[in-house]
Amino acid sequence: MCRFIGRGLKVSGLLLLGAFVTTLTAPVRAQNIADTKGQLGSIAGTVVDPNGDPVVSARVSVQGPGPSDGYSTVTNDQGFFELRNVKPGLPYRVTVHADRFQPWTSAEVILQPGQYKILTDCQLRLASVATSVNVTYSQIEVATQQVAAEEKQRVFGIAPNFYVTYEPNPAPMTTRLKFDLALKALSDPATVVGIGVVAGIRQGANSIHFQQGAKGYGQRFGVTAANTVSDIMLGSAILPSLLHQDPRYYYQGTGTTTSRITHALSHPFICMGDNGNKQFNFSSIGGDLASAALSNAYYPQSNRGASLVFGNFLIGTAEHAFVGLAQEFVLHKITSKPFR
Repeated sequence: MCRFIGRGLKVSGLLLLGAFVTTLTAPVRAQNIADTKGQLGSIAGTVVDPNGDPVVSARVSVQGPGPSDGYSTVTNDQGFFELRNVKPGLPYRVTVHADRFQPWTSAEVILQPGQYKILTDCQLRLASVATSVNVTYSQIEVATQQVAAEEKQRVFGIAPNFYVTYEPNPAPMTTRLKFDLALKALSDPATVVGIGVVAGIRQGANSIHFQQGAKGYGQRFGVTAANTVSDIMLGSAILPSLLHQDPRYYYQGTGTTTSRITHALSHPFICMGDNGNKQFNFSSIGGDLASAALSNAYYPQSNRGASLVFGNFLIGTAEHAFVGLAQEFVLHKITSKPFR
């Protein structure tokens, strides 16, 4: 019995001694663990461009899981950055921003206590704005090539047929291309011959009240040329440029006969905008009206007035509709089409 009690006291004494030692050493171990977890780390690196040259004043930020786990700095003259006092054991991502470059983000970084982490792949790429500039330039090049091909389209290889596009989705014309095409049409020898033929028809019909003979023919040639210049420049260059509309006829070529007729006859009233959407053809209607109004300045007094303006406007609009029908069903068969 005494041995049992004595053994019990001995065990109790050992337990008490162990508890006492544990009590004494626990703060020391806790302090060591706290010191280990409290050792802050650093993240550093050098930011370079695609050529390997340093990027100066780039904005570098590190963000952890919490709102307070964020750090930021900027690169120096050598593109170097260093972020100190970063908490260990947390997932971070490093992000770099710089003008003219795309943002760069690192893979996930988790620091060990006291670790000095160097990032070795901080290379920035040029911003995507350079790509969009190239796309815009390419559109202009495509439009230029398409218009250059249209300037070689001729009926029977002789008469110009510039204002029709056979492309299903042609590139929008620039202002320069619209004026270049108008000047090309006006300066073509076949246009000059056509003006002379119309002046001769008017001379024979005495449709404009000029005298007969060479002088009268010259006067009729002059007003016919003036009508042609004002109609093409206003309706195919100036107004389309101001209103961002395409002066060309878009050949349909497919579908029912009724749909093709409707498409052709609507051309004086419906056109394609530079944005690729159908619009009311203010350019054609406005060009016909303005050209008809200008004719009051150089027609004989007996041919002036509202009737002349209205009559010339109707004639111009009817001509556009007739040309649309001819383009859709006849002229495409006898027109040379380069590069097709």
